[in-house]
Amino acid sequence: MIKGCKYGTHRVIEPQGVLPQPALKINNDMNIYSNEILIDVMALNVDSASFTQIEEEAGHDVEKIKAKIKEIVGERGKMQNPVTGSGGMLIGTIEKIGDDLVGKTDLKVGDKIATLVSLSLTPLRIDEIVDVKPDIDRVEIKGKAILFESGIYAVLPKDMPETLALAALDVAGAPAQVAKLARPCQSVVILGSAGKSGMLCAYEAVKRVGPTGTVIGLVRNEKEAALLARVSDKIKVVIADATKPIEVLNAVLAANDGKEVDIAINCVNVQNTEMSTILPVKDLGIAYFFSMATSFTKAALGAEGVGKDVTMIVGNGYTKDHAAITLEELRESAVLREIFNELYV
Repeated sequence: MIKGCKYGTHRVIEPQGVLPQPALKINNDMNIYSNEILIDVMALNVDSASFTQIEEEAGHDVEKIKAKIKEIVGERGKMQNPVTGSGGMLIGTIEKIGDDLVGKTDLKVGDKIATLVSLSLTPLRIDEIVDVKPDIDRVEIKGKAILFESGIYAVLPKDMPETLALAALDVAGAPAQVAKLARPCQSVVILGSAGKSGMLCAYEAVKRVGPTGTVIGLVRNEKEAALLARVSDKIKVVIADATKPIEVLNAVLAANDGKEVDIAINCVNVQNTEMSTILPVKDLGIAYFFSMATSFTKAALGAEGVGKDVTMIVGNGYTKDHAAITLEELRESAVLREIFNELYV
């Protein structure tokens, strides 16, 4: 076996010299290098912003969604939406481990894992799309994928259904980042708080700010408000359109005794929510953009335009122990687990 770069640059076809994620095309030949792992793929959990864009482009036609996904993978060698730039994650079983990784990884052939690196950089071959589940952004396939030496993953836990674990692991970076950022006495607003990442973030924020803090969950309608209210009675639920910054600002101020918040977390899966995230944050506060629909140009220039001195954080999908933190939420909260079983399993 030939050894490749631990970060996967040996797979890049176009343009040369870049890493696999920003590459336009990568090699998805499934003959592995000595420091790669071959995965027999069962399902893709497509990033919410990506799936929403594909679904809308396809007019909500399942066959057209399938065709678009196969087209993207065929052209790029990976599942990276050319509009949003985002990917998602996969679930599968270990088929083969490269010689150089034998004894260096805790994985063994037959282990069922969820990859915690984006599909936007993962070499992927789709042999057949078996089913599409639009309600949960999942695509069940027959195919293969490559995990690079630097790739992170989680062996699926034994104490919960794999579909439940996958639903949480798909967005594990968000609540784990909230666990790092939120502190007692602080005020936190979560935009898109009734979505998968939003509910996990809201639950984690309530834990971290404690009884002296405030957590505000911003949702679109009464149905979402009722759902979020089930997560915790300590969340102040407000209804507003996340694409309308002044509407959001006024709603957040009303829920926070007229004061701006310490932290805003963006979990929305549509465009043009940058200023709705920034405006409610006080000077020297934090705006965290987990949404892959975010335009960081709009965020940076928008903050400048309204004179906001806030720290803006790119929603890194990885932070230390993020899988453990997120799965523990489902173990702690029977209600959260119940909701996830209802919506995503």
